[in-house]
Amino acid sequence: MADNYLGKKMEDLESGRLAKGRKAGLKTKSAAGAKAAGKAKNSLDNLLLKNRSCRGYDSSYKVTLKELEQIIDVNRLIPSSRNQQVLRFKPLIGEQAAEFTKYIKLGGALPELNLPFPGTEPNAYIIICSIAKPNRWTDVDLGISAQSMLLKAVDMGLNGICIGAFNKERATEIVNNSQKQGQKPKKEASAQSGYASAEALDGYEPLMVLAIGKSIEKFQLLPIDESENHNYFRENNIHYIPKVKKLIIE
Repeated sequence: MADNYLGKKMEDLESGRLAKGRKAGLKTKSAAGAKAAGKAKNSLDNLLLKNRSCRGYDSSYKVTLKELEQIIDVNRLIPSSRNQQVLRFKPLIGEQAAEFTKYIKLGGALPELNLPFPGTEPNAYIIICSIAKPNRWTDVDLGISAQSMLLKAVDMGLNGICIGAFNKERATEIVNNSQKQGQKPKKEASAQSGYASAEALDGYEPLMVLAIGKSIEKFQLLPIDESENHNYFRENNIHYIPKVKKLIIE
């Protein structure tokens, strides 16, 4: 009897260990699955697909200064031509952003729509500036910076658009407002960067504007041949973006 009793106890203990092991295994698999799903959700391909030029935003979502600072912060991690790092950034939110909206234009290929529609305007902007006279290397940095910040915005559940059609005079007034208050921006370009190509400016020169917000638009990519029309268009409230299928040189 004693032998049977001990034998049964050993079986029970072994069964308990196996059950516990299976449970732990399930938890590990579940955690691994959730981690994999999270990675897939924020994979580069997925972020690139979601990173569409948005011209209509949810007015109930107010972008915060902290969110803009998080987006701008990616510039400390990205490449810079000759490592000159001459780009600087002015975030706009609240009344300052609302006032700046009248100085931008969206949807150049759809002038008849007068975008953005009333009530869907962006409520946050980032003015990208240079502290050095722009050159080809500044343009390279500008492209890297703008794309990186937009991808960060998408990663945060937001969207944006690069704006080249803005009132540069007004943007210059905003970013150099400190000069009017007697606080002259530092002349920090060529001498500190060590590159003669970075000719320092006395102030900040606006190059591009990013609008940031929560998108309310629907997008669809449209594969096309090189000879077809490249202009984006809208049908049934869907914004179609033609993309050339063949890009590799044979």
